[in-house]
Amino acid sequence: MKLSELQSILESQPDKFPRFILPDGDHVPAHFHLTEVGHVAKNFIDCGGTIRKTESSVLQLWVNDGDADHRLNAGKMARILALGERVLPHYDLEVEVEYDDYAISQFPITGFKTSGNHIDFTMTAKHTDCLAKEKCGVGDNSCACEPSAAACC
Repeated sequence: MKLSELQSILESQPDKFPRFILPDGDHVPAHFHLTEVGHVAKNFIDCGGTIRKTESSVLQLWVNDGDADHRLNAGKMARILALGERVLPHYDLEVEVEYDDYAISQFPITGFKTSGNHIDFTMTAKHTDCLAKEKCGVGDNSCACEPSAAACC
């Protein structure tokens, strides 16, 4: 989901409460705080030698168990996102939610639906992948690289 779409959804239903549904079906606890709105640019070279760049907006959710009565409505969340204008190059960035349960993870938002007084945002897991399969001879999870192939695997 693009940040502009998330902003629009939140602004159109300011009195509802956002819920973030983890890939396993659990929810981020309702008393989360939105503590960061960030721009992340990743410049890298893949194992086949291609230079690549990805960009996203990362929203950090933090849970303070000493503040279990805290609730962030969609209007307040939209206002916090608007503060991101100072660090975001544009609002056409994909959104990832950074959250830690036992390890810090980032989850792309894949969709939403309204449910009662909530807006449920579904998230998916991120996975590693080989971006140069055609150069490495990798297909269907099997690696055909020769041990002498320095550029891949």
